[in-house]
Amino acid sequence: MGEPDPGSEAPDPAAILERLRGVIDPELGVGIVDLGLVYGVQVCGPVVRVRMTTTTPACPIGEYLAGAVRQAVVEGGGVLGVDVQLTHEPRWSPDAMSKAAKARLGWR
Repeated sequence: MGEPDPGSEAPDPAAILERLRGVIDPELGVGIVDLGLVYGVQVCGPVVRVRMTTTTPACPIGEYLAGAVRQAVVEGGGVLGVDVQLTHEPRWSPDAMSKAAKARLGWR
């Protein structure tokens, strides 16, 4: 990870969340934000902390998703580091999905 541009301000959490909309769960083909997997984004100067989960505790792509999150955040610029915290508290539920994600997956 390179140094952030000294003339740029650190991105706000809403901007980071927008970057994360492009991270797709490869098993479901839906973005992790719409799936409700992102629990929180915190910007601490040049470091971004993302608290997120997977659909199940034994999900085999947790580290893949964490890497994709790091890449999406850093590629947007203005960030020196990304700390991804994978958690299962609270456990993910389909209730966390957006209406668009539910429609795409054929859920009501």
